[in-house]
Amino acid sequence: MSSSIALRQARHLTTAAAAAAESASAATISISKAKSKLKAEHDPDKALEIYSSVSDRYISPLSSRYAQEYIVKRLAKSHRFSDIENFLESHKNSPKITQEPFLSSIIRSYGVARMFDHALKIYHQMDDLGTPRSAISFNVLLSACMHSKLYDRVAQLFDEIPVKYGFLPDKVSYGVLIRSYCEMGLPEMAMERFKEMEEKGVEITAVAFTTILHSFYKKGKSDEAERVWNEMVSRGCGPDVGAYNVKIMNIQGSKPEGVKALIEEMSNAGLKPDTISYNYLMTCYCKNQLMDEAQKVYEDLKTNGCNPNAATFRTLIFYLCKKGRFETGYKVFRESVSVHKIPDFITLKYLVEGLVKKSRWRDAKGMSRTVKKKFPPNLVKAWIKLEEDLGLAKVEASDNAKVEASDNAKVEASDNAKVEASDNGVQ
Repeated sequence: MSSSIALRQARHLTTAAAAAAESASAATISISKAKSKLKAEHDPDKALEIYSSVSDRYISPLSSRYAQEYIVKRLAKSHRFSDIENFLESHKNSPKITQEPFLSSIIRSYGVARMFDHALKIYHQMDDLGTPRSAISFNVLLSACMHSKLYDRVAQLFDEIPVKYGFLPDKVSYGVLIRSYCEMGLPEMAMERFKEMEEKGVEITAVAFTTILHSFYKKGKSDEAERVWNEMVSRGCGPDVGAYNVKIMNIQGSKPEGVKALIEEMSNAGLKPDTISYNYLMTCYCKNQLMDEAQKVYEDLKTNGCNPNAATFRTLIFYLCKKGRFETGYKVFRESVSVHKIPDFITLKYLVEGLVKKSRWRDAKGMSRTVKKKFPPNLVKAWIKLEEDLGLAKVEASDNAKVEASDNAKVEASDNAKVEASDNGVQ
């Protein structure tokens, strides 16, 4: 048997053994492991296999919901809407269907796929399925409507369904309604619902005020936003960290001193600025081309009790690239990888182009290898095309050839040494 045939057979046996081991482990995979694998798996069929291996062991409705949504997102991305319907409708056969949180997870998943008519249909089937109704499933239905971007239908459902089925909307219901008005650019109508909430004894939350505050700022109506802020304070509804962040977001294009003053005001009010607060300050420094100060904010995050998120890395790397600081950008990229917060394709495209421009081939190749491991298949394909355009593929092929030549030379030298030793032994 030739060595090449033997090698192929060995590889085949190794692959078969690995597949068998993977198949065996699938039957005993833990729920937490399944969730981790679902996050990383972009093939919808493989994701379905992972879900099926543990679906009968989900006890928590929340865990079940997250797992379902991973599947639905993968299928929706592939436009496999009939498969989504088959997948979610099969859950009606579960004995858990009589539990409102379980059925609500199906409604929510339909919303994630923007299949609102299906969500509404199963909501109306709750009596036939023996599932009780309350504000819980109603709120999920309204959220599904929002996910489907049918903002104008939310108010209609809000006014009709509670009357039809005999229950009262709660503060969460009103919160979704207020968001729908704000998404349509109608914060004034959202404010009008406050009177109705007061009459019905429903709590007006800081979240509701913050949603309206953001909408007025978004419309460029700063004076109205300030009135909302003052009313929120007078009612004792806040402001909380979220409200301060909205205010910070809408002044971050100005001087950093204004952002710093609001962060200080927040701290003096007994509130703890979060990563979002510091991201806005960092962005403000970046926009004002104060990159050293921006990096200091980033470096001080842990000291301030915060951790960088994906937006932190994306923003800082982007502006470092704009200033030509590609080496520093690459260092920040490595830090993003270590905490699993890798930035988006466009940001990393700027970075790898800059590294190549600076002839930092080793960093560019190392970054490229990491990106191909972390990105989903569709982006990996685009990244490989980018590699070819930048000449990275040729450089890597050249390096591989050098390594192979070096290995061959070592083998040949070793073989020659063995032959020589053998000849000397014969002599």
